[in-house]
Amino acid sequence: MAKARQVAGGGRAVEIPPERLAGWFERFSASHGGAAATEATAAEVRVTAADGATATATVPFGPLEAGSVDALVAHALIPRRIALVLVRLGGHSVGVARDGRVELSRTGRHLVHGRSAAGGWSQQRFARRRAGQARHALRAAAQDVFEVLVPRLSEVDAVVLGGDRRALDELREDRRLAPLFARAEPRVLEVGEPSRAVLGEAAVRALSVQVTVRDG
Repeated sequence: MAKARQVAGGGRAVEIPPERLAGWFERFSASHGGAAATEATAAEVRVTAADGATATATVPFGPLEAGSVDALVAHALIPRRIALVLVRLGGHSVGVARDGRVELSRTGRHLVHGRSAAGGWSQQRFARRRAGQARHALRAAAQDVFEVLVPRLSEVDAVVLGGDRRALDELREDRRLAPLFARAEPRVLEVGEPSRAVLGEAAVRALSVQVTVRDG
């Protein structure tokens, strides 16, 4: 069963695997009195049920050429090879996955201390040390992205990011990685501390379709 999370503006978002997408929309329609209307653009497909509830799917790896749920399902089921970049201050994991299975990867862990509650000079020294640790961690992450993924960009269909948005923004400033970030999907996966196991989970989730459900 897909796990739902609350989203801004009300409603809940779920990640639906491509092979379950058609059945999910059928069950949504059945539980809300049937589908009353379907609207589609290159970026999203929205089904409005008879009771006013809506299910809005964000098109992954867009644009979507035809406007229907069936077209979205067919689009989501296309086999893809994806570059993955998961980054937090304490570590990173990068790799390439085909159809949800990681083919190659590299993972790094780095010590970055938490914030200190002390005051005065002690707090300033701690802050400087923490900032230095963070810079070292992000430089290591950038180097692994450059070595592992940038040479393989011509071999992948998409780039999916995950982790801490601030850390990812720091990586964006590395000019060597500009070609990779230019191809990154808009969605950023929420993940825990990056590891090889977390990368494997992200490889599966990267193929899913995010659907936002709002009650009528």
